[in-house]
Order: sequence, then C-alpha cells, then structure tokens
Amino acid sequence: MLFNSYEFIFAFLPITFFIYFFLLSKRLVVGAKGFLVFASLFFYSWWNIIYLPLILSSMLFNYVIGNSLNGNKENIKLSKKSLLIIGIIANLSLLGYFKYADFFISNINFISESNIELLHLALPLAISFFTFQQIAYLVDSYRKETLEYDFLNYALFVTFFPQLIAGPIVHHKEMMPQFASKWNLVKSYKNIAFGIFIFSIGLFKKVVIADTFAVWATNGFDKAESLYLIEAWATSLSYTFQLYFDFSGYTDMAIGAALLFNIKLPINFNSPYKAKDIQDFWRRWHITLSRFLRDYIYIPLGGNRITNFRTYNNLMITFILGGLWHGAGWTFIFWGFLHGIALSIHRLWKSLGFTMNKYIAWFVTFNFVNIAWVFFRAKEWEDAIKVLKGMFGFNGIVLSDKLANKFSFLGSYGVEFGKMFVNVQGNIQIVGWLLFGFVVTLFFKNSNEVKKDGYIRSIVFSLLVLISLYNMIISSYTEFIYYGF
Repeated sequence: MLFNSYEFIFAFLPITFFIYFFLLSKRLVVGAKGFLVFASLFFYSWWNIIYLPLILSSMLFNYVIGNSLNGNKENIKLSKKSLLIIGIIANLSLLGYFKYADFFISNINFISESNIELLHLALPLAISFFTFQQIAYLVDSYRKETLEYDFLNYALFVTFFPQLIAGPIVHHKEMMPQFASKWNLVKSYKNIAFGIFIFSIGLFKKVVIADTFAVWATNGFDKAESLYLIEAWATSLSYTFQLYFDFSGYTDMAIGAALLFNIKLPINFNSPYKAKDIQDFWRRWHITLSRFLRDYIYIPLGGNRITNFRTYNNLMITFILGGLWHGAGWTFIFWGFLHGIALSIHRLWKSLGFTMNKYIAWFVTFNFVNIAWVFFRAKEWEDAIKVLKGMFGFNGIVLSDKLANKFSFLGSYGVEFGKMFVNVQGNIQIVGWLLFGFVVTLFFKNSNEVKKDGYIRSIVFSLLVLISLYNMIISSYTEFIYYGF
C-alpha cells in the first residue's frame, strides 16, 4: 500500500485513526496499541502477505535477545557480548540471504567461471530498515539504554506503519516514551492540522515534482542509447531532484501521518542541497541513516579518536558499507566509495587549514553529489558510463535549431543544431523544471521550517492537495524509490 494511493489516503489512514482514538476514548489503551500493531501489519501485508511471518519471527527473535541483553532475564548462560554478536549476525544473515545472495553468487560465478544458479528471491519490503532498527535496539539493550520489556510495545516500536517501510530509522528511546505518555492518548487538533499539512507537502513533492523528473531520468538512464551533453546533464539533474523530492516527500508523509497519532518522528532531511561541503551534506541528507552509520559502525571502529590513517580507513569502511546497504550491486558500493573518498579529502583539507569561497564550495559539493548519484541510479556500469560520457561532452553538443542562425559559427567547434532533449523524450519544459528544482531546494524553507499555524498554511494546503489529487487522477501510482532498499 503506497502513501500516494487512494486506498491509503481515503481508507486505511482515516479508518486506523478513528478506531485507534475511539479505543483510547474508552480507556482501552492495550486494545488501542494492539489495534495499531494489527493495522501496521495489515499495511505491511498489503504488498505481499507471504513475508508477514518473516517480520513477525524477526520481531520475536530480537525481542527475546534484547530482553536478555538489558538484564530483564538473568538465566541466560551466554555472556551478553556473545548474545549481542549472535543477534547481530542473525539479523545480518537474514538481510544477506534475501538482499545479497544473488549478488554474491553472481560474483562467485564471474571469478570462478562457474554457473551456480541464482535464487531470484523477491526482496521483502522494508527488510533493510527494520533490520537496522532492530540491530540498533539490540545494541542499545546491550548498553542498558532500553527500558521497555513489553512485547506489545516492542511490536509497536518495530511495526508503526508511518516509518515501517522506508524510515526514518528510529531509536527505541525516541518512540516508546511517546506511546506511553498520557498526553498522547487523546486527539490533538494542533497535531492533526499540522500533520495533514506536512503530509500534503510530501504528497505534492512525490506525485507532482518527483514523478515529473522521474520520466526524464528513466528515459535518459534506461532507454537512451547515447546522450548529448545537455541531455546528459538534464538526465543526471532530473534524477538528483527526483531522488530528493521522492524520499523527502515520503519522509514528510511519514512524519505527517505519525503526527495524527501524536507521534513525532525525527527529522530526516534538512535542505541537503544547500550544503557547502560533503560533511555538511551528510548532516542534512537521510539524517537517521547517517546517525546509524556514525553510532553503530564509524564510532565502534574507532571513529576519529585514533591515528589519521585509521580515521580515513574508518570513513571508507563506513561509507562503502552504507553504499552496500542501499543495494546489492557494485554501482552502489562505488557510490559509497566515492563519498568515503570525498569525506576523507574534506577532513584532510580542513586539517591543513584550507578554506574556500562559499559559492565555489556549494558548486563543488553539489556537482560531486550530482555526479555520484549517477552510479547510485545506474542499473549497470554501462548506463553510468553512458551518462557520464554525455555529461563530459564525449558525445557532442546539440543546441536547438532555432539558434542556428545566431550561433552558426559554433558549428566549426563541433556544435550541432537540431532537436534538443530528443534522447530523453523531452522538450524545453525540462529547463523550467530544473530551474524550479534549484529554486525550491536552495531558496525555499523546507518542511521542517514551515510555520505551524496561520491562514497562509490553509491556503497552501488546499492548493497542494488539489494539485496532487489531480496529478494522481491523470497518472498511475509509482512506488517510492526507497521502497527498493
């Protein structure tokens, strides 16, 4: 079930909201929580009910291990460190089997020239997110940072539907106190109003902006045989903006839906394309994933508390694993490698006391991120090379034939005149949409900064909803990009 579907917006969400608060109004707190768990599992099962036992067994396993780690069960003979290692290995093994088995087999076949048959397993929805979330829970339990021992509450923590599929990745201590608070057991009309407003912003980002850019990104990466310079940049920038508006739109919708239930999810985006260096970018982009990578990989490896050489190694390991988490492919690993290199260079640059003009710094950072996204998006190496060759002018330049008379002298420099954007099946509208993307991401306030009251919000909300619904009517539903991770 997609956030941007009629079933979710007009059926599942309102029905779940009203039944949950009806049960609370009757002081059936346990029943209300149980219903919310049931509704969340129904939401998860809508995609494919065959994987429902998977998430249930994973929840039960991690609950038992976590309860043993936090000292609630004293009859466990294994050391807590051994128990933690078993729990982490079990979670990673589950993720590895479904997400990386075929990748591993393919590489074995390539290296050994064997012909081991691929498993062709369907990736269970949200497995990357709930695996990381439960690993965080185990580590927090080992550190005695968890206080909740009730299975119903734990099930609610794992399955709460707004953040179940694609995050934000939340900590136990961020969620359970909110569900336990007596102030959150009654409807808050302020939270309802603001939640619907934030949800509408996310819906607009997804169905109007992201899905528009998706057409040109898909045509350029997946369909075009080659790309001229301007087409290639239009392709890469289209994906850069599609990814941002798609994932930040999902996060806004998750935050908005959670607010209806008086639950505040952590901020996951803070205008990342305004970043003036790569470290600042990662403080703004997918913040909860960055936090997980820092707290559970980078710092345990030693962080920056050791030699410079080890610090750079830790950065590389962290971001290569971050790339691999996103997808089972060498393009994802290389994307992570590029960001590890960039962060290492940035750290060295700062240690030497160098500075850079803020506009140049933004230009360098944005273009690095944009070029790195090419590997993130490309299905195969050949697709990435195709786009990069076009971006660096190896396939030539084509300008509109309307400019032929005024700029005919450019012909002697290899510039051709004809139909622009033909290989991405677009037109001059692409330029307008790209300018729009830059203006919104660089100069507008993000959804975390919008005011929570006022008439302007009501007007904006009405416009966003009307435009979004119109776009939903005239086009088919599309999945969020991070559903695939």
